[in-house]
Amino acid sequence: MTNVEVLFRYDSHPAQAAMIALSNMREIYGIRRVTVNEAWQTIRVEYDATRLNAAVVGQLLRRAGINVSEELPPLPQMEQPLSQPAPAK
Repeated sequence: MTNVEVLFRYDSHPAQAAMIALSNMREIYGIRRVTVNEAWQTIRVEYDATRLNAAVVGQLLRRAGINVSEELPPLPQMEQPLSQPAPAK
């Protein structure tokens, strides 16, 4: 088993039905974890690369009703975006 993470950005906040479908994605053989970060508008999916690939995971998200706009390079997991420093006067 080879665990891989893929990060996708979505355009608009998913509807309730899409969020339910997203939570059910963990029942798909090969999907290990699905994490939504609303502040960054991203969805991180950890999956088994011997069973799935990034294109299939993106297609599963679209079928769930998530409007995926792009695949992002892997980033470290953060709870909230870093705050911007106050402008100097």
